[in-house]
Amino acid sequence: MQVPAPFEYERATSVENAIALRERLGEEARFIAGGHSLLPMMKLRLANPEYLIDINDLTELFFITEEAGEIRIGAMTRHRELLESELLAEHFPIFRDAEKVIADPVVRNRGTLGGSLCQADPSEDLSAVCAALDASCLIKSTTGERLVAMTDFHVGPYETAVGDAEMLTEIRIPLKANSGSAYEKVERRAGDWAVVSSGAAVWMDGDVIADGRVGLAAVGPNTTSIGPVSDALRGAAPSEELYQQVGEIAAANCSPQTDQRGSVAYKKHLAMELTRRSLRRAVARAQGQEA
Repeated sequence: MQVPAPFEYERATSVENAIALRERLGEEARFIAGGHSLLPMMKLRLANPEYLIDINDLTELFFITEEAGEIRIGAMTRHRELLESELLAEHFPIFRDAEKVIADPVVRNRGTLGGSLCQADPSEDLSAVCAALDASCLIKSTTGERLVAMTDFHVGPYETAVGDAEMLTEIRIPLKANSGSAYEKVERRAGDWAVVSSGAAVWMDGDVIADGRVGLAAVGPNTTSIGPVSDALRGAAPSEELYQQVGEIAAANCSPQTDQRGSVAYKKHLAMELTRRSLRRAVARAQGQEA
C-alpha cells in the first residue's frame, strides 16, 4: 500500500491567510485544492511536502468574468465550471473542447484551473490552452502582485514562476475581435493523459490571419507555445498549404520522448496532424463556419 510521507495540514481561511501561511512555512509547503495530481505523487514519494495548505474554502477565487477587455478566471475555478461556462464557450470554445477530454467527472468536479497550471506537467492540457490564448497569470504575495505571461509562467517540468511565498490567484485572457480557437487530442483511452495534443487560436483581419498561436502538450518540457508558428501565421491567408506548413513547424519544434504511449516519430507525426486539425477548426470558428 502506497502512502505519503508524514506531513502537517493547515486550512486557509482567505487568500491573505493562505499567502501568509506559505510565507511562514517556506518552500516545504504546498497548496492543495483538488489534489488529483499532487496526492498521487505524494503516495509515490515523488513529492514530499512537509506542509499542505488546503485552499478549498477560498470562494473569492471561484469566478469567470468579463472585465476591462479580458476574461478573468479565478485560480480555484473547477474543471466542471470551465466546461459548462457559456461565457467561455462564446469567446474561447477551446476550453470546452479540452475539458471534454480531461479525465472523468470525479476529477472535473474537484480539479482546478490554478492547480493544473501550477502542477506544470508537460502533458497537462490547460497549459497548452492558456498558452494558445496568450493568457497571463496574476501572482500575489504579501507585498503586492505581478502579472506573468503564460509563456514565462512555466520555467521547466513541474516548475513555475510562482515563488515560495506567492500564490497564483487569477488567469487573464485578452478579448480580441474575430477570434477562433480549437483543441485536438489523441489519448489511449477516454480521460487519459495526452499522447499528444494541440490547441490553436487565431484572430482574423478580413480574409487573413492577423495573429495566431499554437500550444502543444506531451511533446517536451517547453513546447506549450511555439514562436515560429506565430511568425508563419501572421498576415497569411488560411489554406490547407498553410496548415500543413505550420504543422511541420510544430513537429520540428517539439522534443518528445519514446515511451509506452508511442515513439518519437509517431508523436511528431501527431504534433503535425493535430496542429493542422486544430488550426483548421479555429479558422472555421473565427469565420463563423463552425460553432
